[in-house]
Amino acid sequence: MGHWGSWATGESGLMDAADESEPTDREVLAAELRRVRDLAGVSGRELAQRIGISQSKVSRIESGTTVPTTREVKGWSTALEVSADMRDRLLALTEAVRTEVRPWGAVLRSKGHIQDDIRELEHLALKVRVYQPSVVPGLLQTAEYARTVFSLGGNATSEADLSAALMGRLRRQEVLFEEGRDFEFLITEAALRWRPGPPRLLLAQLDRIMSVGTLTNVSIGLIPHSAPAVTFYSHGFVIYDLADEDRSTEVAVETVHAKLAVREQEGLDLYEERWSALRRMALFGEDARGFLTDLATGIREQGGGSR
Repeated sequence: MGHWGSWATGESGLMDAADESEPTDREVLAAELRRVRDLAGVSGRELAQRIGISQSKVSRIESGTTVPTTREVKGWSTALEVSADMRDRLLALTEAVRTEVRPWGAVLRSKGHIQDDIRELEHLALKVRVYQPSVVPGLLQTAEYARTVFSLGGNATSEADLSAALMGRLRRQEVLFEEGRDFEFLITEAALRWRPGPPRLLLAQLDRIMSVGTLTNVSIGLIPHSAPAVTFYSHGFVIYDLADEDRSTEVAVETVHAKLAVREQEGLDLYEERWSALRRMALFGEDARGFLTDLATGIREQGGGSR
């Protein structure tokens, strides 16, 4: 593992990342699937016909853009008549990739932030559901709030990296205004009250949330401290309902040391259950707007509105 030199700017802020050069399981799986097809002398078009998927999906799988299902890898192995050992290897890699843990160093081999990667995933989704217990979600952040959040990552981050991350985050927010995509947010009161700057910054941020909440394709639920608990608060997570051939779902989780991608069904079911429980604790519509208004009023009454 290399020195602590790069920094990741994820959904919440900045995370340390080491330099790593080993290929990920996802990259290895894609390369192996492509290799066994080449060795079998079968074209991508023919393989697609044999296993019942499109040629374009074969290409996306072999490039690592799309993660295949276990069923597809089994079909891939059968269609190409690979050995039992190779079939087991491919299935083991697939299982590893379906719940993928990537240290930040592996994610950030040659870049200072991941905003463009998140933006690409958001553009592949028909619906994005975001739960945040500690910070306003990136898609809702004002420029000043986002810059301050990024800057809290530490002095090792350059101004150029901060500016690039900020520009990437603001570009991501354009997706909120695209037709055919829905967004749902669940935000705790603790996240709304957290102040990464002076009170005026937080007031502007609350106003931004209220404004975005008027979009017809956006739903914002706020979870107050007073809500009767039906589940525990957990780490933040994002559920992406993708617009691919299988209408698949993927969950993204950012931890201090790594970025997680959950694609296997058992894990997805757990996140769906947690989302549903958290949603039952949230305020929506006029109740949510009233809660934000009261929160902003409290900040102003404390004398912070002009500072």
